[in-house]
Amino acid sequence: MDEPAVLVQDLCVVRGSRTVLPGLTVAVPRGQVVGLLGPSGGGKSTLLRAIVGVQIIESGTVTVLGEPAGSAGLRSRVGYVTQSPSVFADLTVTQNLRYFASLVGASSASIAEAITAVDLTSHADTRVGELSGGQHSRASLAAALVGSPELLVLDEPTVGLDPVLRRDLWELFHRLADAGTTLLVSSHVMDEATRCDRLLLLREGVILADDTPDGLLRRTGAADAEQAFLTLIEAEPAA
Repeated sequence: MDEPAVLVQDLCVVRGSRTVLPGLTVAVPRGQVVGLLGPSGGGKSTLLRAIVGVQIIESGTVTVLGEPAGSAGLRSRVGYVTQSPSVFADLTVTQNLRYFASLVGASSASIAEAITAVDLTSHADTRVGELSGGQHSRASLAAALVGSPELLVLDEPTVGLDPVLRRDLWELFHRLADAGTTLLVSSHVMDEATRCDRLLLLREGVILADDTPDGLLRRTGAADAEQAFLTLIEAEPAA
């Protein structure tokens, strides 16, 4: 259990003429909510895609739960929620989850558990296309929860959600972490930093900080995560 959930070493990703990740190295500890924060276009989604094994990489290694990223053995151990909803609009919530459960060999009981976890029980038999935007996002999260994965990779799961729903989702994330699940959650909303156990601040493919929220504030002398991020950016040329 001392082994990190994710170990990225010298990861280089190139798209066209642009180097998105220029040799990134980072570790994600187990059983925590780890926030991957930074401005849009900084490489967050690319890193997450590499971790779940769907990103072509130039060089380096990505090890997930002790196996190379994208290995067949990780199919039921890793849940992934993309920025765009990944469920079928013409199927009900339950039908969607039955489909995803069949892909990972999850039990029917896990379907009801996932629906309950995201508070969609009253909409279980509603077609996803008829749900609100927030409910649609929760349906995508439920699909990733089926089978109780050991690692959840969530790409900006709270974008566009109202404050109450955002709060409820973060409470869910911490309940999952308390039960042993590792969560890697990306966001460009800096005020979500305080909700994480650990923070990775990413800018232009470079990790500027890997610290706890309190540690980051102490290190920079900033009042909040946004100011801390700006402080690190301003200090970067001097470094």
